Amino acid sequence: MYQAYPPEIALPAVAAGRFVAPFKRDRMTWIKPSFLWMMYRCGWAIKPGQERVLSIDITREGFEWALSQACLSHYDRSLHSDRATWSRQLKASPVRVQWDPERTLHLSALPYRSLQVGLSGEAVARYVENWIVAIRDVTPTVHRVRDLVRANDLRAATDHLPVERVYPLPAQIAARLDASS
Repeated sequence: MYQAYPPEIALPAVAAGRFVAPFKRDRMTWIKPSFLWMMYRCGWAIKPGQERVLSIDITREGFEWALSQACLSHYDRSLHSDRATWSRQLKASPVRVQWDPERTLHLSALPYRSLQVGLSGEAVARYVENWIVAIRDVTPTVHRVRDLVRANDLRAATDHLPVERVYPLPAQIAARLDASS
């Protein structure tokens, strides 16, 4: 997973191996499994408040618990009986999921989607206290890849990207989140 934070949150988290103050547990925190979508969101770690990019390893059990508790962030008539039911599920769920276009090295949209997972309430507590296995600051890699893209050395930039694989979701979770293979 990836998240971007200002140094005052990121550096203590890396040192502690988990999120500590001034990280706030009372607000939604979004985790992103896609490196390039994270780069799109944080502008290659240049946007204010997103200058440090963290790579966060979490347990499979935690991730699947989150997805099993999730509600899509948008109403979908093929998945929800009606808008009111979806709205109640959204308010009750500690996890939101949305699908956004995956990104290229130039941060252009691709024709397939990448998952974003928003954690709140109980899910944030579980994330911080139980799911995190490791936190690494990958900002130097972010800057290296960005510089290679700017130099139009896309082969070298690609070689520096983290390896990402399709995550095999249990069928029940995939159906709940409108995920495709």
